[in-house]
Amino acid sequence: MYAALVLLFAAIAAEVAATASLPRTQGFRDPVWAALVVGGYAVSIWLLALVVRHMSVSTAYAIWAGLGTAAVAVIGVLWLGESLTVAKVVALSMIITGVVVLNLQGAH
Repeated sequence: MYAALVLLFAAIAAEVAATASLPRTQGFRDPVWAALVVGGYAVSIWLLALVVRHMSVSTAYAIWAGLGTAAVAVIGVLWLGESLTVAKVVALSMIITGVVVLNLQGAH
């Protein structure tokens, strides 16, 4: 199970890196950045496919999507010049809470 979690966090990291790199693709007109983004997504999905062999797809996907979304939002604020609003903080808190609740339900 621990190996699956390591792979899951690697999948999240690959997806977050690819998503954070999207602005660099210039609408997929820059072939190097476009290839890096597509490659990052491919690696992320491949790792996620390995993870679901060892944990339920609903739990794995909830963690992958939830933590990935939260991480991209934080990166957007810290490095991509996006604004931080109360609504964004509340929404991210709800996402993280949802991931925790799904994990607690999966443990029973």
